[in-house]
Amino acid sequence: MGLEPADRRLTARLPHGVLREMAPAYVEEPRGRFHGQAGLVAAPRDAEEAAAVIRACAAARVAVVPRGGGTGLVGGQVMSQGPAPLILSLERMTAIRDIFADEAVMVVEAGVTLQAAREAAAGVDRQFPLSLASQGSAQIGGVLATNAGGVNVLRHGNARTLCLGIEAVLPSGRIMHDLKRLRKDNTGYDLRDLLIGAEGTLGVITAASLVLAPVPAETGVAMLVVEDPAAALRLLALAQGRMAGGVSAFELIAGQGLDFLAQHFPQMRQPFAPIPPWLVLIEIGLPAGMRADDALEALFVQAAEAGLVSDGVIARSGQQAADLWALREHIPLANRAVGAIASHDISLPLSEIARFITEAEAMLAGEGDMRVNCFGHLGDGNLHFNLFPARGRRREDYDDIRSDLSRRIHQMVVSAGGSFSAEHGIGRLKVGDLARWGDPARLAAMRAIKDALDPAGIMNPGAVLPA
Repeated sequence: MGLEPADRRLTARLPHGVLREMAPAYVEEPRGRFHGQAGLVAAPRDAEEAAAVIRACAAARVAVVPRGGGTGLVGGQVMSQGPAPLILSLERMTAIRDIFADEAVMVVEAGVTLQAAREAAAGVDRQFPLSLASQGSAQIGGVLATNAGGVNVLRHGNARTLCLGIEAVLPSGRIMHDLKRLRKDNTGYDLRDLLIGAEGTLGVITAASLVLAPVPAETGVAMLVVEDPAAALRLLALAQGRMAGGVSAFELIAGQGLDFLAQHFPQMRQPFAPIPPWLVLIEIGLPAGMRADDALEALFVQAAEAGLVSDGVIARSGQQAADLWALREHIPLANRAVGAIASHDISLPLSEIARFITEAEAMLAGEGDMRVNCFGHLGDGNLHFNLFPARGRRREDYDDIRSDLSRRIHQMVVSAGGSFSAEHGIGRLKVGDLARWGDPARLAAMRAIKDALDPAGIMNPGAVLPA
């Protein structure tokens, strides 16, 4: 027996006051690739109400699509096909339940935005070090459900690393109370890690215990000109050796990205003219007694002597540091203004990155005139390798080759031991990619887990695995 649409017959089964008015925002995703649908929208106030909603949907065989801030880029938050689902929004679960500053732990509900979590941590002289461009909208539940990354993975790890415990509603409607604040807990299967990254297909995260970190006494930011990605990788190794764990972020930036910024955000001041082909943005955090500016200057001198850098700027104030980061953070906005032919969120072993970029660009050169904007979190091997139309052409001009180009790029990545989904997840966009390149034994185990926990298939059907 298949799933049924969410309609008025389900309403009587739901807790009083959870239904919300339908609005376009509930069925949209940032890139406009998927157009969602919904029969009902429910916004529970706590885990008990969320559990009641899921029990009702299980009894009525209605699909549930969990929704956080809606910032995901692979369509995991919208369901286009099949009977209209119930959208379960975490927007009302916004409590910061507790902060244990001495333990460096914070317990928050799933609807808390990443920005609010970071601000709460700062209020007790700690930091929640996960940082995304969408942090003003992205919610903790969605961040964990997609195992989000961001710019500080190099030093602090991704969302999974920064979570000690979760509270979650399973597809049966039972609440899993596992909000532990422990660094060590070897008590059987780690269901926390199973639900993190599952994109709402195995349950709904309603709260989490998060790891906080000390605030560095000294921070420094610099943008340095490098000859190519190979030089950037050698610079990364040099910086890590000199800073002894103090490198917080290390971003690769192609000159093409700054060129897009010059076209669409001309008010943003750029530090180099003409725009160089490759740059890195580095941020360091050091303990008291060490000057970040001095450390960056010494790094530049040694890197220049080794032929790794040819120019650079070191931020001399908080505003200058913010301005350099603004350039990096606006690159996706400029990309959107140009209009990508295809975008690729990939990761590679560090030693494979330079060769991949060279070979991928050579492959694309034989496929017609287009522009490549390659940028991303070089410190953890995550690149955004995005293709754009040549000047004077539209992305629609490449419709006949778009899918083949992405397939070939992903094949190159997988052949080099990399991943075709580094930090955005699978969602609905990459279900076919996972089926094509995923290890058969791993896929079979994933399907068995899905069938065991969600035998009715109501949790976010069509995301990660085919419905």
